[in-house]
Parts: sequence; C-alpha cells; structure tokens
Amino acid sequence: MRIVLTGGATGGHIYPALAIGDAFRKHDPGCDIIYIASGKELEKKIIPDHGYELFEVKTVPLDRRNIVKLAGTVCGTLQGRQQAMKIIKKFRPDVVISTGSYVSVPVVLAGHSCGAAVYLHEQNGYPGVSNKFLSRFAKRVFLGFDAAREYFPDSSKLIYSGNPVREEFSGRERAADREALGIPQDDLVIMVFGGSLGSEMTNTIGEMAARKYADKPGYTVIWGTGSMYYEEITEKLSREGFAPGNVRISDYIRNMPQVLSAADISVSRSGALSTAETTMVGRAAIFVPSPNVTADHQYYNAKAVADHGGAFIVRESERTVEEIDSILDSLDGDREQIRRMEALSRSVAPVDATDIIYNTVLETCR
Repeated sequence: MRIVLTGGATGGHIYPALAIGDAFRKHDPGCDIIYIASGKELEKKIIPDHGYELFEVKTVPLDRRNIVKLAGTVCGTLQGRQQAMKIIKKFRPDVVISTGSYVSVPVVLAGHSCGAAVYLHEQNGYPGVSNKFLSRFAKRVFLGFDAAREYFPDSSKLIYSGNPVREEFSGRERAADREALGIPQDDLVIMVFGGSLGSEMTNTIGEMAARKYADKPGYTVIWGTGSMYYEEITEKLSREGFAPGNVRISDYIRNMPQVLSAADISVSRSGALSTAETTMVGRAAIFVPSPNVTADHQYYNAKAVADHGGAFIVRESERTVEEIDSILDSLDGDREQIRRMEALSRSVAPVDATDIIYNTVLETCR
C-alpha cells in the first residue's frame, strides 16, 4: 500500500500522523509512506527524524476577518494543490490520511482529485475548520473524542478511535527512564510544558516551580518553555545568575516519551495530543486548559481524564499559579495519591486508536 500522510505546523497534528504511519509500518513493513506538509520549522525537525520523507507545498492559514486575506488563502491553497498534484501523481498513493490543520487542505484536495481514498482524523471534541470542510471528500472520519460527532454532517462516515499516540509512549518504566536521564530515583519530578510554541501561563507556572524547588534536595523540575519564549526566559534567568542544578529548562522537549515517563506530575495545557500522551504513560496531571480555543475544547479534553480521577483542572485566572502551588504541596504530602492518579489516568488511555484506524483503512480503502 502507498500512503500519503499530511497535517502539520504543530506537534498536535504531526505526532498523531506519525503514530498512524508507524502502525501501518508495523503491520505492513512493505508499505510505502511519504509525508506532505508546509515545511515549517517544526515539521522539518520532527518528520525526517522519525524516518519519513518530507515533501513541501504552499499552505496558507484561513483568515475570514479580512476579504483580502481570505482571497490570499484561496489563491495559496490552489497553488499548494497544484504542487501537491505533482507529488501525488508521481507517487500514486492508494490512501491519503490527514490529521487536520490548514496544512492538509491542498494535499487532501489533490489526493481526492487523483483517486486516492481519503481518511481524516479529528483530535479534538470540537473539529477544526479544515476537517469540517474536508470531511465531504473522506471515506471515514476518525474521532479523538466522541463529542465531535455532532459537528459533522454525515454520521455514517464517523468512527470513534481515540487519539493515536506513538508506540514509544507504551510500556515505559519510570526507573529506567530516570536512570537514562540522570534523575535520582527517589526525586519528586515535576514536568511543566506549554507545547511546541509555549504559552505565557505555562511559563509563569514553570518559573514558579523552578524557584520553589531550586536546589532543594529530593526534587527535579523539567520545564519546556516553547520556542517563542525560550530566549527571553533564559536570558532573564542568566542575568539573575539563576542556575539550580535540579532545574532543566529547554525550548522543546524532544524526548517526550522518556521525560513524561520519568515524571511524577505533569503540568500542561490540555490539547488533545498532550492529554492522550499523558494517559498513555499514566501520569498524574494538572491541566490548565487554554482559554483561547474554540468551544472551550481543551477543558473537555481535560475533563475526560479528571472525571476518572487522573487529573486536576485549573482554569486560567489570577489565582492559577497559587492554585497549582497548593496542589503541588498537597501531592507532595501524599505520594500515594499520585500513584492512584497514575492508575486512573492510564485507565482512560486510547490504547487501540492506531489499530482501529489501520483496520478500518484496510477494510474500506478499495
């Protein structure tokens, strides 16, 4: 089978596509897979390193607020479609699998025009504009959250799969990952991250945790600032001479399966991918849903874990940092609660997502 993967610009779209591709490679080592995206920096970092050939096409995000920018989106998408057509005609895929975002639109349109079977995966409880538009061309639409069902017009195409997570997140051992990372086995390890770009709120929390536990025996803090904030934060801390040995700061956590496995407590936004990865590893979480997303879908992602007891939800407000500080103290004083939360988190993990997608594509693509 020949497969085109698409979806990108952020890890939330890239990593699910890679997880799906890995499932096909696992079940059918002879399949041929390429990845078509926009060539943004993160795509160039992640996709080739994961073993997939990356092809670039022009893509333009949708902006409906300005008629001139909207016209630019249409023109850019048509140009990208023509570029994708050349790649697809040469590669001759049987299947195009998209994980959404504006990056995927010209690729799906080109794939459908060339006769490839189209499949979409929607990670969130409230679908993105691209997936809602592209669903008319799809044979099946896989849902990360069943709540998204009501937003698609053709229910016969919809299959609840959960969110696909890379196999590296399964079956990990905390002790082995701590040893590999040089983290003391008995430390309380707190991980704070805000995604590939980062966020002001998660970085405020990260700074609080870094200062709270700085050089305090028995604690390790791992803080992923995101690429937008890294230089500003590290320059500020450097001017202060703040460099505790038990605080690790990076722009982007590239070995996420290992680091998340080594942690006791994860503090993050609750994007669909972060939520799924946290439950696959089975880690106690404090989720801070972004208030800047459509239909508050990050809250509902987090609620699916919190309702089972695997996570706390802290809304973004003037008291967010104070509330998280209090939760950290509470968990520090009751390590058994952390272990209970880990088991409850793991109980809602989407363990069958990639198998559901693989089997469905196999059954329906002809």
